[in-house]
Amino acid sequence: MTLVNRLRLGVNIDHVATIRNARGGRHPDPVRAARLAAEAGADGITAHLREDRRHISDEDIERLSREIDLPLNLEMAATEEMLLIALRHKPHAVCMVPEKREELTTEGGLDVAAQHRHLASYVERLGGAGIRVSLFIDPSPVQLHVAKALGAPVVELHTGAYCEANGAAREAELQRLIEAAAYADDLGLEVHAGHGLAFDSVGPVAAIPQIAELNIGHFLVGEAIFGGLDSSIKRMRALMDQARAGVSGAESA
Repeated sequence: MTLVNRLRLGVNIDHVATIRNARGGRHPDPVRAARLAAEAGADGITAHLREDRRHISDEDIERLSREIDLPLNLEMAATEEMLLIALRHKPHAVCMVPEKREELTTEGGLDVAAQHRHLASYVERLGGAGIRVSLFIDPSPVQLHVAKALGAPVVELHTGAYCEANGAAREAELQRLIEAAAYADDLGLEVHAGHGLAFDSVGPVAAIPQIAELNIGHFLVGEAIFGGLDSSIKRMRALMDQARAGVSGAESA
């Protein structure tokens, strides 16, 4: 079993851009948010360039690529337009996600089992350009097996069902994540996770020893309204570190 001692935090700045776009203009600036995230302890910046450009814009991606020192994780749909943008900017990583124009947010994982023929060339071309490829999938053994067969080095487990559930249902969803992370590790995949994580839900996911990175955005931006972006990121970072320290202590006991 791979035990990742320090869990990385990728901060998604999409919804800083959502607030900006609600009124137009340049404020609040997502690139400024990325700088603040770096100062507050983020290990990377995540941004989803959607087909309809509802939040992050092409200019944002250009500026993030040019002005931010942290690794950039570009979330994108598997389309030729997005592929060409990724190949032009060459971010540290690309996470391919499902995308529907009518959805408010990503509703589930990418069905790589059903779309493997379509996805294969994207994984190959991005990887060939030196970009780390991640596939955003539900915690399913079938999806993990196909992700491995496609040659993607990283998977990001969709945590939305876990975050939205309560009681026994949440425990069941957590168990799915635990089992999926272990299976992905057995397959030799690097494991990330994200979607919907908050202060009250991050701990059990952060404690899964095979997970190397969490990507969190909407909740952090929402909390920033009340206490500041640096404060929300620092608290999330502390909760992640606390949960991971408990795992490390248990392993060494």
